Amino acid sequence: MVFPVAIYDTTLRDGTQGEGVSLSVDDKLKIAERLDRLGVHYIEGGWPGSNPKDMDFFQEVQKLGLKRSKVTAFGSTRRAYSAPENDPNLRRILESGVEAVAIFGKTWDFHVREALQVSLEENLAMIEESVKYLKENELEVIFDAEHFLDGFKANPDYAMAALQAAERGGADCITLCDTNGGTLPHEIAEVVGYVSEHITTETGIHCHNDGELAVANTIAAVRAGASHVQGTMNGYGERCGNANLISVIPNLQLKMGYSCIESERLEQLTAASKYIHEIANQVPPTNQPFTGQSAFAHKGGMHVSAVRKHPETYEHLQPERIGNKRRVLVSELSGQSNLLFKAEEMNIELDQNDPTCKEIIENLKDMENRGYHYEAAEASFELLVKRGLGQVADTFELDHFKILTDKEDNGSFNTEAVVKLNVEGRPVMTAAEGNGPVNALDHALRKALGEFFPLIHDMYLSDYKVRVLDDSEATASTVRVLIESSDGRSTWSTIGVSTNIIEASWIALVDSIGYYFMKRADDLAMVDKETAPDLLSINNH
Repeated sequence: MVFPVAIYDTTLRDGTQGEGVSLSVDDKLKIAERLDRLGVHYIEGGWPGSNPKDMDFFQEVQKLGLKRSKVTAFGSTRRAYSAPENDPNLRRILESGVEAVAIFGKTWDFHVREALQVSLEENLAMIEESVKYLKENELEVIFDAEHFLDGFKANPDYAMAALQAAERGGADCITLCDTNGGTLPHEIAEVVGYVSEHITTETGIHCHNDGELAVANTIAAVRAGASHVQGTMNGYGERCGNANLISVIPNLQLKMGYSCIESERLEQLTAASKYIHEIANQVPPTNQPFTGQSAFAHKGGMHVSAVRKHPETYEHLQPERIGNKRRVLVSELSGQSNLLFKAEEMNIELDQNDPTCKEIIENLKDMENRGYHYEAAEASFELLVKRGLGQVADTFELDHFKILTDKEDNGSFNTEAVVKLNVEGRPVMTAAEGNGPVNALDHALRKALGEFFPLIHDMYLSDYKVRVLDDSEATASTVRVLIESSDGRSTWSTIGVSTNIIEASWIALVDSIGYYFMKRADDLAMVDKETAPDLLSINNH
């Protein structure tokens, strides 16, 4: 039997309380559309009574025509000693046009006395009357029992009285909140189990991640009887974040037999995670479980050997089920299995019995020992393999280059690079200016090769990173340069390492061009052979 679990996403409200997360109305609308496509049951859009931006969202989201998700507003119980119909917060919720609302109320007597500074009885009345008022206005009401886990530990009778007040008011769901995020899984299970036996209303769970247990606590709550789960995409949220729905959903659905979203939509999980990271302007953690780039990445030679035979030897589920993919990394830890797997990915025929295979592995380990890091530069790795197999021809040689930098009286700098190459026996010498030495060198190299291969003008450098590998040597340290290039259709990364940052940049630049020409060999074949002999790649020496 499959047990349904309602997924309540609060990325657009609770998630934006995380440090560094800020979403415009347009951002929130885009994320809402993506969540609807994924198939979550509720999308909490914000707090209509707190700011104009959230009210704008509720007006605009009605135009999207969402198909699967119910947009929900957030708010608090009425103010103390006032009627709910006179409460501006509750009125704003009604004006937002939503069909469902989550309102929070105090369930910890400590908070009632110290934060609200009202009597315990008045707080219970605030909960019951607020829920009843919203129900009378035909809204689905979810009561968020704020600080319930801590409140239950301190005074279980009062915490339960608060839930019973919400139940008397007619709440459709009562969500138990671990607001401080410090509860342990076994405590969650005990409390949720107790609550489920003493109230008839559907029970939900809302966990924060301050003890790094929000996902585990959420799963424990569902096992104990909760059927409504609140969380955020990618775990965004205040302090250490909320329960990460990216992890909660596949754990519940693929491993425990619960139904969270339509099964065919699970494959959207990785793409949705990355999309929301992008909209929120957050760097996706490579080691994010399930959807991170490294979630199904294998590096150790023994691991790769086993995964090639049976992926389940080192994978807890098939990455394709949640839209991710298996990756094999190459490094000084690589064995023959890594090389064979990567060669197969790149459509390179490689015989494991060929001594050349071992030579390539030894060369790889030597390069990694010198500071190369091919995990982040797969274009350079492919060139390394093909050079080792003799499948790459050198098409130009560097004679020399010079870089000149002048500082003017007005404080500005002028940089010029002069490059002399030998292209299939023909000497070529060019000069170009640029915004700094690397940019000038890039321009000069392109200018020299553009005479023979106009295709080079279709590619460009899109990112440039420098990392010092041994800061103990100060300015004489070895540096690693990573270059990302693009032609507008695809991107690729190359690497260079040297104690001279200009040399390291040159190596990475040349690999970048060489890789591009290799991938566009068919287009290069149209170049007049009399002008420019067949070019498959460029020597980086």
